Amino acid sequence: MRKHENTMKQSKLYDEAHRRMQELEKIKQVKEAAVLNAPPGKIHITNSGNHSKFYLRREKTDTTGEYISKSDASKLKPYLQKYYDEKILKIINQEISILETLLKKSHDFIKQIQQTYSNLPNDAKKFINPLDMSDEDFIDYWQSIPYERKPIPDYIPFYETKNKERVRSKSEINIANALAEHGIPYKYECPLILKNGTKIHPDFKVLNIRERREVHWEHRGMMDDKDYAKSAVLRLKNLMQNGIFLGRDLIITEETSANPLGTDEIDAIIKKYFL
Repeated sequence: MRKHENTMKQSKLYDEAHRRMQELEKIKQVKEAAVLNAPPGKIHITNSGNHSKFYLRREKTDTTGEYISKSDASKLKPYLQKYYDEKILKIINQEISILETLLKKSHDFIKQIQQTYSNLPNDAKKFINPLDMSDEDFIDYWQSIPYERKPIPDYIPFYETKNKERVRSKSEINIANALAEHGIPYKYECPLILKNGTKIHPDFKVLNIRERREVHWEHRGMMDDKDYAKSAVLRLKNLMQNGIFLGRDLIITEETSANPLGTDEIDAIIKKYFL
């Protein structure tokens, strides 16, 4: 099968602009409330060399104002804060307006680029290496890549997911079913070739749709067995030596016979890393 490689990297611009917009909206609410609750009138500042003087203008028609000494901090402070907050609000509103335009326009262009590929017939898509594709197209492509699962011996108890896949434990059923229910694409025991040529089969290879990258999910189900625990530690070391680190590229869940993995824990992990 043709390997797909986007020549256009996933942009963080949209996510960062959205995050910035949310932050600015919160600040705007705080500053608007502060200005509304500030005492009436405006401070006027004059500068002469390194010295400043402050005059309170209570009415818009006031062109001079009441002089406030710098030593009168309790009276001067709220007016200077109001003076600052009003200037900040003006800047924030300008940035919000620009971000609103950016978010709308950038989203439109991203959709147009992705849709150009989506609108092609399936028979044509296989001949094209697109700049970008929609999440739906990317999921279809990722799931269509064939792989050989690790065989499960007959002596291992039969466990089957809702997707009719055979897995090795009840906890793996819960993980697989939870991923499927949340619409998170995954592959069970998909082979991973390490730098030294060794082939291993992490329990799940999960697609982070938002970031278009793969995350390995290892479930360690017999941590009260000393030999199993020792092997699990060595496996983690091997993964780290191959650039696969816990927290970004790797998720690990554990259980013992007395402390099984809960479905609430699985849902919390999925929401944290994939939703």
